[in-house]
Amino acid sequence: MTNPVLGLLLAVGCLLVMIGVTRFVIGWRRTQYTFPQYLLFRGTRILVLWQWRAKLPEKLTFDMSKGAVIICNHRSSIDPFFIQVLLDRPARWMVAREYVEHWAFRWFLRTCQVIPASRSGIDTAATKLALRAASKGQLVGMLPEGRINTTDDILLSCRPGPVLVALRAQVPIVPCFIFDAPYAGTTWSPFFRRARTRVVMGDPIDL
Repeated sequence: MTNPVLGLLLAVGCLLVMIGVTRFVIGWRRTQYTFPQYLLFRGTRILVLWQWRAKLPEKLTFDMSKGAVIICNHRSSIDPFFIQVLLDRPARWMVAREYVEHWAFRWFLRTCQVIPASRSGIDTAATKLALRAASKGQLVGMLPEGRINTTDDILLSCRPGPVLVALRAQVPIVPCFIFDAPYAGTTWSPFFRRARTRVVMGDPIDL
């Protein structure tokens, strides 16, 4: 004979799973992410809010339904995470080509639709891709310093790419600043460190 208590617990468990799955699907359908992207987005949000205890802006300063170039300082390998969790669609972040082609990061970065870019000089092909994306109303994320800033300076010398893309695509630049992002010298180090990160988003700049 089936234990009625066990049967009740199984029924409640199944009901909770169905509710959880339904809420997950509804949340996904309200965004413009693909399903794999939404899975990554939810995982990233858990890290941002719990592992790195980030204080995020309460509301966006720009119209997310239109194209824009989002820029921020670069103190950690996971800086784009703190911006992406604010958005309901993927931003096309420019990422160093060697990471996009690396076996350990290839699937993740391609799923996130990043734009591969060269670290040396101006990458004309990457700039054209970013320009095309912004012109079509997509969000483009750029880190103008070009490399992680491990100095005591607030910012390193910045490259002109974001200004070029924003001007030619006729979209605003949205400036952001990330305080106290975790980093200990390697790409993986932030995932093993606690932090109290804060993200500030400025008003969009119409060039």
